[in-house]
Amino acid sequence: MKIAIMGSGGVGGYFGAKMALAGNDVTFIARGAHLDAMRRNGLRVKTDDGDMIVNPVKATDDPATIGPVDVVLFSTKLYDTTEAAEQLKPVMGPGTFVVTVQNGISGADMIGAVLGRENVLAGSTYIVSHLEEPGVIRHMGKYQRIVFGEIDGRMSNRGRSFETLCQDSGIDVELSDKVQTTMWEKFIPLTVMSGMTSVTRSPIGPILADPALAAMVDAAVSEAVNVARAKGIALPEGIAERVQKTVRLAPYDTKASMLVDLERGKKMELPWLSATIASMGEELGVPTPTHKFIATVLKLHAVGAPKA
Repeated sequence: MKIAIMGSGGVGGYFGAKMALAGNDVTFIARGAHLDAMRRNGLRVKTDDGDMIVNPVKATDDPATIGPVDVVLFSTKLYDTTEAAEQLKPVMGPGTFVVTVQNGISGADMIGAVLGRENVLAGSTYIVSHLEEPGVIRHMGKYQRIVFGEIDGRMSNRGRSFETLCQDSGIDVELSDKVQTTMWEKFIPLTVMSGMTSVTRSPIGPILADPALAAMVDAAVSEAVNVARAKGIALPEGIAERVQKTVRLAPYDTKASMLVDLERGKKMELPWLSATIASMGEELGVPTPTHKFIATVLKLHAVGAPKA
């Protein structure tokens, strides 16, 4: 298959490398030093089982040079979504579809507003992987999984074709008929961890060690679950307790990526995390005081630190 990877960092770069090494025609869309390094030295993915190296690698900062593709794997930060989707217009042929594995629950709608909602499949990914340096990605542990599907739950032919592509590339994958539920099950702990570690400027361990802050964590989980149920998301019974337990199992020094972005003065995904929960809660009449507090306190930092 002919594939474009929009967002070639830790997530897109890892899965794109797996697809390329399986013999697919993969083009990585990147920019700056990362693009330059890939063009010079290829793409190296460090894993616990050794390195994966794609060299030569097809990489560009201009999607118009790629031509129509079969599928786009979309993994940019949420704040880059609309601009990135606009750039993809030249690669969209009659049967092209986009699979988004971004954080949050908003990506598919944002991409669809630009490229047509009927062309987008939603998903979530479970992986610990980051850009270590330009041209080099570090994958930690063994876990690497994509769960995706049609929003309406259809088990479509295009969904099955992408599932087969991933399987043939050695990617743990599931085509789901309940992808909205799956996305919310990931979104709830993500938004709580992101919001609480960022607003306190602290890893999760010290937060959970403080009774008052631990109570805020539990409240944030319950608020998000209540919003999801009010939206008609079919979450399983006991989901709040399960998520609260999962958060407590996180390593003591765990920092959400949003906190790392805050510390580095970069843009934050806040508008699509706690701010989204607060906004949905207001629309649905569901109280979300914890998420509203997080979104309000962090609002001035969401655009990143001013450049010197």
